[in-house]
Amino acid sequence: MPDIAQLHNIFLNSSGVCTDSRKVFRGCVFFALKGDAFNGNMYAATALEQGAEYAVVDETANKGARYLKVTSVLKTLQELATYHRRYLNLPIVAITGTNGKTTTKELIAATLSRKFRVAATHGNLNNHIGVPLTLLGMAKDTQLGVVEMGANHPGEIADLCRIAQPNAGLITNVGKAHLEGFGSLEGVKRAKGELYSYLAQSQGVAFCLSDSADLKDMLHTYGVQHAVMYGLRESNVHVNAESGNNPFLSLRMASGDTWQTKLVGSYNAANVLAAAAAGRYFGVSEEDIRAAVESYEPQNHRSQLLHTAHNTIIVDAYNANPTSMAAAVSNFAQLSADSKLLILGDMLELGKDAQSEHAQLLRLLKKEALTNVYLVGEYFSRVAEKSCLTFADSAALCEYLKSNDVKNRLILLKGSRGMQLEKALEYL
Repeated sequence: MPDIAQLHNIFLNSSGVCTDSRKVFRGCVFFALKGDAFNGNMYAATALEQGAEYAVVDETANKGARYLKVTSVLKTLQELATYHRRYLNLPIVAITGTNGKTTTKELIAATLSRKFRVAATHGNLNNHIGVPLTLLGMAKDTQLGVVEMGANHPGEIADLCRIAQPNAGLITNVGKAHLEGFGSLEGVKRAKGELYSYLAQSQGVAFCLSDSADLKDMLHTYGVQHAVMYGLRESNVHVNAESGNNPFLSLRMASGDTWQTKLVGSYNAANVLAAAAAGRYFGVSEEDIRAAVESYEPQNHRSQLLHTAHNTIIVDAYNANPTSMAAAVSNFAQLSADSKLLILGDMLELGKDAQSEHAQLLRLLKKEALTNVYLVGEYFSRVAEKSCLTFADSAALCEYLKSNDVKNRLILLKGSRGMQLEKALEYL
């Protein structure tokens, strides 16, 4: 059994780490992870045959010089990632929060990349496996790391902080999400607050949205000594009015300059200001910060604007929870357009609060006078009024759209990832 220093030396002389036997590349180190429905140990031999240099395993069936036997493959992967992080000895910014983690991570990475060689989380690989893989993807010439951290149970952010050991961190916001695992909004605050707790103990820097009373209170609760505040009021920034023809976020800065982004929704203002705060802290010029923010284009159905042959669609279908859904709906209500359509999918992982939260969202629709609504999923169907069209799932929605044309509309498409609302795009 190699110790971590020996394994790190093997890693440095490899072509990288792989955890999927279907994606093995020559010279890599294959980590035979286990899950509820898979056991990587069963594919270790295949990984070696396909070009892996070594296979890290934790079962005795695999024997030979190229099998590196450890007690736990997952724990070893995490320990190796921490060892590598210490070896690199570079600043790392950690990002968590209820909404906007990935967008904020990408904005911060784009901003810091104007001055540094930055390595950042790919996509949303932000869990107990994704964070180690992000760290192990950092090269010796990497100057700064940006690591997204997700969680749906207490203790997960604390664990990820122990692995990544961030020097700085940011909680985008705290709201109602993963209530099945956290229990309540207070549970969400405690879970996200694990990042502040780590930064307080390690004398790290917290970037804090001063527009959020919750986050400011949490700074004090956890005793964070080093904080950089940002926010609309803090920075004297104004959100310019949006319309259906131009729903992109535009900010008038304190200097009088206007920053025109390619992000849809005023709720993205905090994410932009977070990137600006991080950029200024690390010495990126104001000109470069603005250029990074204005050139960033969202992907993967996050606050994207699509123009099809028939409609203009705001696609925000990567995820949804009561907080993000309310923000998106309220923003959509403010946009001017001749004809609007809301297509909303269920918000998942809300536990015992699921039905009440979906009912509350419908009350918001009524308050905002949004009446042209398609609702998709079990929870919305239970609480919907007769005036709303309801569909059991995205397949049922698609069947309806095939024979009922939707044209010349401004559409908001939003729901949890599991609802797969993006399948409807080809019919819109």
